[in-house]
Amino acid sequence: MYDTVLTDEQWAELRPLLPVPAWLEGRGGRPEGYCHGQMLDAAFYVLDNGIKWRAMPVDFPAWEGA
Repeated sequence: MYDTVLTDEQWAELRPLLPVPAWLEGRGGRPEGYCHGQMLDAAFYVLDNGIKWRAMPVDFPAWEGA
C-alpha cells in the first residue's frame, strides 16, 4: 500500500464530486477499464513522486490509452 492511496473515508468524500460515466446513465459509450478510485490513486502517486506515467508501478492502471 502506498501512502498516496485514498482511504475509504477520503474516497467517500471525493466520489460524489466525480461525474457519473455516460454508460451508467444510458447515454452511450463503453465502460471504463479502471475504477475512478484507482485512477485517482495513480494520479496522486505521480503528483507526490514526480515520475513519468510510464514508470508507474504495475499495480496501477497502464499508461497506454490514458
